[in-house]
Amino acid sequence: FESRGPRAILLTDITYIPLNGKFCYLSTILDACTKQVLSYAVSESLEVDFVLEMVERLVQNYGTSLNKETVIHSDQGTHYTSLKFIQLVESRELRRSMSRRGNCWDNAPQESFFGHMKDELAGEIPGWTSFADAKASIDRWMDYYNQDRCQWDLAKLSPNEFYEYISTGEHPAGMLPQWVK
Repeated sequence: FESRGPRAILLTDITYIPLNGKFCYLSTILDACTKQVLSYAVSESLEVDFVLEMVERLVQNYGTSLNKETVIHSDQGTHYTSLKFIQLVESRELRRSMSRRGNCWDNAPQESFFGHMKDELAGEIPGWTSFADAKASIDRWMDYYNQDRCQWDLAKLSPNEFYEYISTGEHPAGMLPQWVK
């Protein structure tokens, strides 16, 4: 999905994370331009409520930078085709978009994000003994990802730094990297 600037195209999906022989579930909303995690929810249940909570948190935290042109893109999973999700997104005056059936390419950045997160938490996951342990690790990693995890395709900046850079035109280090000039 080609981005049109920050907060224009948002990607969402759910991933399963092993926890004591069962799973916990993580749903995220990523900004396609900055790769920031704008909202997420962790749940012990796959009920639609945790996805709705994540959308509500997105609107609460970023409502002023979202508009009728903002697209929330997902796969065709039951959470995103549910009447509750459709009504919530439309009531917040956001647009919905879905991948074609069986086509994972549109949401590839979201899948890649989940893969990197699971790789980087691989040493911690086996030690989780409770949902609270899993949530604490995920919360810590999300903060690290947005604040400190620099990425090559974001001018070697973290997602939050990249957002500031494209919003202000000022590189956080005080100068543009050589290859950007």
